[in-house]
Amino acid sequence: MCSCWVVLAFCCLGQLCADQSLRPQLAAPQLATNNPTLTTVALEKPFCVFDSSLSPNKSYVIYLYAMKQLASAISSVVTTTTNRPLNSTFQQTSGGQFGPYKAAAFSVPNCASPPRLADVRDVNKVSDILKQYLFRVGDDGTCLYDPNFLGICNPPLAPETTYRFKYVLVDSTEGIMKDQTLWSDPIKTKRVKLPLKIDTWPGRRSGGMIVIASILSVLMFLLLAGLLASVSSAVVGSEDSSAETKHMSQTIQQSEQRPQLNSE
Repeated sequence: MCSCWVVLAFCCLGQLCADQSLRPQLAAPQLATNNPTLTTVALEKPFCVFDSSLSPNKSYVIYLYAMKQLASAISSVVTTTTNRPLNSTFQQTSGGQFGPYKAAAFSVPNCASPPRLADVRDVNKVSDILKQYLFRVGDDGTCLYDPNFLGICNPPLAPETTYRFKYVLVDSTEGIMKDQTLWSDPIKTKRVKLPLKIDTWPGRRSGGMIVIASILSVLMFLLLAGLLASVSSAVVGSEDSSAETKHMSQTIQQSEQRPQLNSE
């Protein structure tokens, strides 16, 4: 099954190569289940998207920007007038409400040398292979509250909120933007489900739950039947013991009365 995931990832890479203006995309369900979540969004990394903008002997880095859908078109710019990428943070933009913030920085994915398929057979390497293809926005739950944190903070996103994302290619030496993708289509995080709205109707139960409930019902019936049998046995036994005691008492009384009659 793991090999199918990586094969699918290669197919996604082929689509990326075919369209240089591709927007950031949600990770395929086979690669990231339950996506988006309440506070995270898993995106495919921009494999082969910026190859035409890369120059030999140059060092590059990719910035990932995020903003809420409510942000205006004017505030969606991610560079300064000198073409330098913005360093706006989550806190400065109120979590992307007033404009894009930098959520991550990572190396340019190597389109020419993807992970080896043979490594998929190693369970210990599957997670690392998938991390090379995917990035999860909102995956750091501690950076906002750590006074010593100096890196790029990628805090949890807001539930039931629509976001958009953009990849930017930056020349590490000159510190200027070389290329960028379009903003992604709107992506909405999941909503919090209130306890009163959680469906507990038996018809929604899985087959396993029904089997377990049936087994517990049978065991409860057997337990009650055994308890009733024990009580009935105890009652019958006490009645038999009482009758036997009464019979013995009458026999003793009769035997005591006979000597008295003989003496008279």
